[in-house]
Amino acid sequence: MLERNEAASIEIITSVGEIEPAQWDACAGPDNPFVSHAFLHALESSGSASGRRGWLPRHLVVRDSAGSLCAAAPLYLKSHSYGEYVFDWAWADAYERAGGRYYPKLQCASPFTPVTGPRLMVRHDLDSVARYEAEETLAAGLVVAAERHGASSVHVTFPTRAEWQTLGRHGFLQRVGMQYHFMNPGYRDFEDFLDALASRKRKQIRRERREVAESGIRLHCLHGSEMEPRHWEAFYDFYLATADKRWGFPYLKPEFFEDIGRTMGDRILMVLAEAPDGRPVAGALNLLGNDAVYGRNWGCLEDYSFLHFEACYYQAIEYAIENGFARVEAGAQGEHKIQRGYLPVETYSAHWFADSRLEAGVADFLEREQRAVRARIAGLGEHSPFKRT
Repeated sequence: MLERNEAASIEIITSVGEIEPAQWDACAGPDNPFVSHAFLHALESSGSASGRRGWLPRHLVVRDSAGSLCAAAPLYLKSHSYGEYVFDWAWADAYERAGGRYYPKLQCASPFTPVTGPRLMVRHDLDSVARYEAEETLAAGLVVAAERHGASSVHVTFPTRAEWQTLGRHGFLQRVGMQYHFMNPGYRDFEDFLDALASRKRKQIRRERREVAESGIRLHCLHGSEMEPRHWEAFYDFYLATADKRWGFPYLKPEFFEDIGRTMGDRILMVLAEAPDGRPVAGALNLLGNDAVYGRNWGCLEDYSFLHFEACYYQAIEYAIENGFARVEAGAQGEHKIQRGYLPVETYSAHWFADSRLEAGVADFLEREQRAVRARIAGLGEHSPFKRT
C-alpha cells in the first residue's frame, strides 16, 4: 500500500497487457466495464486500438515502493482525432493554419467509447490521503508525458466530474458536453415507467412497440453464455452496415467482439432482432456496469419502422427496470431520445495545451460554449415527456 511517506514511481507502459488484470482492475474498479483490463486488452490485442490505427498505447501507471500498482490512466498517443466523440477538429485546423503542429496529441480515454468513467484510476483500498496523492501524481504525469512525447496537447475525455475538477486545478481547460440518459427511480416494470409519462408520449411509445411486434420481428435478449459465435458473426455484419450507412470507418475488428464475448460475456447484453423467417436482421450491443446499462453499438440490415427505438431504447429500459439498474446511458447525440424517456445531462472533458497561444484561444471558446451547452440542457429539459408535478 502507498503510505504518505513512501516514494511512488510513475512510468509509461506500451500495452495494458504488461499489467496483471487483477492489478489493473483494482485501480479501474468494478463500476465501469470500459476501463476494465479485459475491454482495453481486447481493443489492443485485436488491433482496433493500435499505432497503425492512430491509437498508440502509452498508459500511465503509478507504483508504490514495493512495485505494486496503485494507480493508472488509460492513455494513447494519437495522430488524428477520430473515434473520440469530443470534437477538436476546429482547434487542430486553426493551430495548423497558424503554423503549429497539432498532432501527435495524447488522449486519456477509453477508445471509441463516449461513456463517462474513471480516467485517473486509483486503487480503492488506499486511504484517502494516499488516494489523493496518487491521483495528483497521475494528473501531473499527463503533462510530463506530453512533454516527453512532443505532444501538442492532452485531452481527457468523459472523466468523472470529480476528476474534471482535479484536472482543472492542474491547469487543464474544462469543457462541458451533453448526453441523454434514462434514470430509473425504482419503476416496478415498463408499464410503471409509461404511467409516469404524459398521455401523448405514452401513446406514442405504445404505438411504436406495437408496430414492431406486428411486423413479425422477434427480439431476443442474450447474456453471457447465451451469445454464441453465430450471434457475434451476425452482430459484426450489423456493425459494418452502420459504418457503411454513415460513411464511417469500422474501428472495431471482429476479433475485438470475439474477445469481449469470451472474456466479458457476463457484462454484455445483446439485443438480437430476427425477421419472421428467422434471419437475424438487427442488433444492439449493451455493456453492463454495476448500476448502469450502457448502449454502445447498433446495426440493421433492413429497414423496419421503429425497430431502432425498440432494440436500443425500450429493451434497454425494460432490462434496467427488471434488473434494478439505476440508469441507461444511450450514447452521444439524438434529441429524439428525449421523447422516449432519456433526458439531457452534462458530460465533461479536460484539455491541456503546450502552446499558451492555442490555450488562450481555446479557453475563450470554451467559456462561451459552456454557457451555450448549459442553456441548451435547460431548454431541452422543458421538453421532458414526463408528467409535470
